[in-house]
Amino acid sequence: MHTVDLSTFRGAIPYLRAYKGRTFVVKLGGGLCAPGPQLDHVIEQCALLHQLGIQLILVHGGGEQMNALSARLGLSPQIVAGRRVTDVETLRLATMVFAGSVHTDVLASCRARRLSAIGLSGVDAGLIRAVRRPVQRVQDGGATVEVDYGYVGDVVDVNPAPLQHLMSLGYVPVVCSLAADDAGQVYNVNADTVASALAVRVEAAKYFLLTTVDGVLADVNNPATLYSQLSTDEVGALIERGVISGGMLPKIRACLDALAGGVDRVHIINGGVRDTLLGEVFTNAGCGTLIVGCRGGGTPDGAGK
Repeated sequence: MHTVDLSTFRGAIPYLRAYKGRTFVVKLGGGLCAPGPQLDHVIEQCALLHQLGIQLILVHGGGEQMNALSARLGLSPQIVAGRRVTDVETLRLATMVFAGSVHTDVLASCRARRLSAIGLSGVDAGLIRAVRRPVQRVQDGGATVEVDYGYVGDVVDVNPAPLQHLMSLGYVPVVCSLAADDAGQVYNVNADTVASALAVRVEAAKYFLLTTVDGVLADVNNPATLYSQLSTDEVGALIERGVISGGMLPKIRACLDALAGGVDRVHIINGGVRDTLLGEVFTNAGCGTLIVGCRGGGTPDGAGK
């Protein structure tokens, strides 16, 4: 007679009790959105969470795909302090990639995994209201530079009603990072910023940032230096010391914005490694970096993550 080890399932019970009926916002980096086994496995984990009664909102990027298309067209992307400058031509490409090819690839994977997903952009139903980012002075590579980001938008408001309506009917909204102002001008908005703003407005229990790195590392070349858990104060100190820099900075700032807006816990994990999303949700040790407010926050039945 074969016996079944149910310890893993028992260990997950406190988390199921805590999060059933709650909302998770999951942001997928563009590197995870290419059609294939990696994307399919991420969506498979999302489908399981949804089947367990957790409401989901997926937000995706597409920076890598934008760069690839730009290269094919002979255009050089301009990135300043980890942010893309968006001229008229780049905005056209962003619309083609974010609301087109990448959006469709993610939705197709959802369909194959039987996850009832509906695609949206921030332009749909006034979901995200943005304004053109003003000219800014920023630190880039140790120098202070003045930057006009062009058609890059800053989020000023989120209308959560369309998302809440879809989730109440059992659907999973999949949101790409385009938004518009009240006059209908479309803007390219950083996907991490979009995900963070949505997480705040829907009062998400968790915000997950899925990337192609393991989390926050003391040494980016050494996976063994992963920080399993950080407070916002500790994150600030790592930024001051230059441990967190470059393209990771906008992602971390989006995480801090989510925490400041009331999201209890944010997680940075490597979506390219098998079962990391499930491991981060349902195990005490987790798989990536958990960031919490200075006062920490409650966890189910004393569990760490």
